[in-house]
Amino acid sequence: MLPQEIIRRKRDGLRLSEEEIAGFVAGVTSGAVTDGQAGAFAMAVFFNGMNRDEAVALTRAMRDSGDVLDWSDLPGPVTDKHSTGGVGDNVSLMLAPIVAACGAYVPMISGRGLGHTGGTLDKMDAIPGYVSQPDVALFRKAVLETGCAIIGQTADLAPADRRLYAIRDISGTVESVPLITASILSKKLAAGLQSLVLDVKVGNGAFMEKSRDATALANSLVEIANGAGLKASALITGMNEPLASAAGNAVEVRNAVDFLTGRYRDRRLEDVTLALAAEMLQSAGLVSSNQDGMRRATETLASGRAAATFARMVAALGGPADFIEKPEKYLPAATIELAVKATANGFVTGIATRDIGLAVVGLGGGRTRPDGQIDPAVGITRLLPVGAEVGIGEPLALIHARSSADAEAAAATVLSAYMVGASKPPADKSVIRRILPRG
Repeated sequence: MLPQEIIRRKRDGLRLSEEEIAGFVAGVTSGAVTDGQAGAFAMAVFFNGMNRDEAVALTRAMRDSGDVLDWSDLPGPVTDKHSTGGVGDNVSLMLAPIVAACGAYVPMISGRGLGHTGGTLDKMDAIPGYVSQPDVALFRKAVLETGCAIIGQTADLAPADRRLYAIRDISGTVESVPLITASILSKKLAAGLQSLVLDVKVGNGAFMEKSRDATALANSLVEIANGAGLKASALITGMNEPLASAAGNAVEVRNAVDFLTGRYRDRRLEDVTLALAAEMLQSAGLVSSNQDGMRRATETLASGRAAATFARMVAALGGPADFIEKPEKYLPAATIELAVKATANGFVTGIATRDIGLAVVGLGGGRTRPDGQIDPAVGITRLLPVGAEVGIGEPLALIHARSSADAEAAAATVLSAYMVGASKPPADKSVIRRILPRG
């Protein structure tokens, strides 16, 4: 099966067989398929899509490109969540320990940032000593001892996805529903999960800006997951503004620590985190209803058990034992801080959220090429939410940069991203709808 012939067939809108897809994915894994061919394949899928059988075949082939974990020895349900990506979306850092503290096991295999969105793996890399890509033995040990581990793909888990993921980021094909679906689910299937909850973002800071597109992606994820043998459901959540008041890597870790310890919690972030926790607990069979899940997650967070679980996870994977007590001692900090000041009186009526994410990338907190390095210290904090009242000269946000020039460029982007008007807008729903398997 010549790679160029498979590309041509998909380019012409033809259906690929399971064997053709498996052959192409094997070539991606071995290196027989070049970066240019993988990019051409991604573009062909972007324009012509895939049907259900093709998407299931792609997902399974990418899963089977490496090892598949087995957690049957654990004394509890194995579950996870995946977000399609947004700005200020550090939910995973709180969600995994909350759900683990409630009795589930959460082997969370996360990705790096894509486009304007932040990556959970990049955030965890901001913690000194934390081994974000451990071998399978250390991964299993951390999950067994602490209940959760937030890591990146190891070399042996879905290696085809790791390569294709990086190529999608720089080839303009991130938004393809079949490619998103296969990328997410291949990692989760390789992780050996029993259930999965998808957090599908919609809005101007998401890859899916329109409700119909987000719903299509959510339905695709749920349908393909169940077709591949993984119990799944989804929540569609709003991304018309940053979810946390911080965007970056170290700054989002600090925000997560503040959330877990109760020092500070962004309201929308709390709404989404607890809703996902309730969904995961119900999906895993630990509670009988969504209301019970919400109550249990809220109590676990308030009791400090979730914070303690996060602390144990960080230590188990090589991070500082006292990280949650002294995050400022360990997290890198940028040398320049610059307040973005409002130029009008009124209320924040809207935020061009994608531009906030691009400002972080411009500061060095994201990548413009797959092998690019990021600066974990840079970012934006104190982002005012939609509906906040502000006066002329008052801060809309605080830039953390390595140079004055970088700070001023980011500040200009953030200022143009904020819309201020005379009337306070109605609040958007944080959790918009729930997607369950059909039938």
